[in-house]
Amino acid sequence: MNDPKTIVAKLWSFCNTLRDAGLSYGDYVEQLTFLLFLKMAHERTQAPYNEKSIIPKQYDWDSLRRLDGDALEAHYRHVLTELGKGTGLVATIFRRAQNKIQEPAMLRRLIVDLIDKEQWVRIDADVKGDAYEGLLQKNAEDVKGGAGQYFTPRPLIQAIVDCMAPGPKERICDPAAGTGGFLLAAYDYVNKSGRYQLDKGEKRHWKLKALSGFELVPETARLCVMNLVLHGIAGDESPIEVDDALRSTPKDHYSMVLTNPPFGRKSSIKMIGAGGEEVKEDLEYKREDFWATTKNKQLNFVQHVFSLLEQNGRAAVVVPDNVLFEGGAGERVRQNLLRQADVHTLLRLPTGVFYAQGVKANVLFFDRKPASETPWTKQLWIYDLRTNKHFTLKDNPLRRADLDEFVELFKPGARQDRKATWSEKQPEGRWRAYSYDELSKRDKTNLDIFWLRDESLEDADDLPEPDAIAAEILEDLEAAVEQIKEITADLEG
Repeated sequence: MNDPKTIVAKLWSFCNTLRDAGLSYGDYVEQLTFLLFLKMAHERTQAPYNEKSIIPKQYDWDSLRRLDGDALEAHYRHVLTELGKGTGLVATIFRRAQNKIQEPAMLRRLIVDLIDKEQWVRIDADVKGDAYEGLLQKNAEDVKGGAGQYFTPRPLIQAIVDCMAPGPKERICDPAAGTGGFLLAAYDYVNKSGRYQLDKGEKRHWKLKALSGFELVPETARLCVMNLVLHGIAGDESPIEVDDALRSTPKDHYSMVLTNPPFGRKSSIKMIGAGGEEVKEDLEYKREDFWATTKNKQLNFVQHVFSLLEQNGRAAVVVPDNVLFEGGAGERVRQNLLRQADVHTLLRLPTGVFYAQGVKANVLFFDRKPASETPWTKQLWIYDLRTNKHFTLKDNPLRRADLDEFVELFKPGARQDRKATWSEKQPEGRWRAYSYDELSKRDKTNLDIFWLRDESLEDADDLPEPDAIAAEILEDLEAAVEQIKEITADLEG
């Protein structure tokens, strides 16, 4: 068998060839997803596996491999359409699938020269998975494609999962799964870090039952499912449900929820008007399990995450700043969350770390608790990774090491031992706690709390590099533009 590095290089090489022919990274990853899945399903029917095929014979790998020219292109389109029908893992991969490779000779080369020559099932899952993750990251970086909103920076995910420290019997959900970063990081933490020695039952649990999620966009859901499959996760049923997670009260509850809901404050649905024009209708979710009815998608996700948790279940959710300070529904959500959950940690994230621009975000950590007459939140610990920190996606990207201090201070599994790094004698400390009484007395229960001196405002010699300043200004402007658009839409509506 070829060296794994050679296989990865071939995947990238063909990607560049197709890009020269006009395909985006997203198009390439999608077509690779369809064909790799069919090839791996075919390999499972061969020795030594000899499994029953999950693909009907008329649409399997052999049916593609023996064709050429226009007949191949026509049959490939037919395969994509037919396999996208129904439910289950196969249908999730192929739902709304389209052939983006219009040149039959190029399609033939991808099938015969690249994919057919390798035994993909035998390649180590880390090699396949890492190669696929690399393609997904390239797709997220492609500004024109706009896929960045579905891709959370992996160093941030790793730090969050290290803080949450999932165990062998955990059941984890991501209601905005994107390309599966949180689910894969949790899987690696339990299965590959050496922290646990899993028995056969626990290994099966992590392959088939431990991980699940929702993804609204079918094209993104298929990338997520394929990402999990290539890493050795998933059975015949799809671990990802293609649906609006906010639509209804959860049928199932989980011991852990890890998620970065899509940016943008409003929930809306595209509809076709009477004249055939496309219109957007704002969604207001009226759910009995919600504390407040609002069109604010981010506030709805916070409420939904709480509903997804079983008693004493734990959550980490990425939220924009408006969730921390917005009045009305926002205030009611924060007040109820502080009372009914132990909201123990807030990580203030720096700008310049997300592929989707124009947002200032945080990570909110909380545990769901049983009914109580007194508030469950006793102290909210805040770590400020934003003030005097400057990151850019290209020149100074966020690294896992940048979060080392936060994870250490978080004290996974020993939160009772936390110690503040801030004091009146140490005003530069980034880690301090606020009591429930202090929080509840703040106007609108505002949790957007900061205390560090902004050095750039006081000393011109401490200014960051010009490109970092420009990136931060751009991010602020884009955030302002998004808010203006929403206000304009409200006034027009």
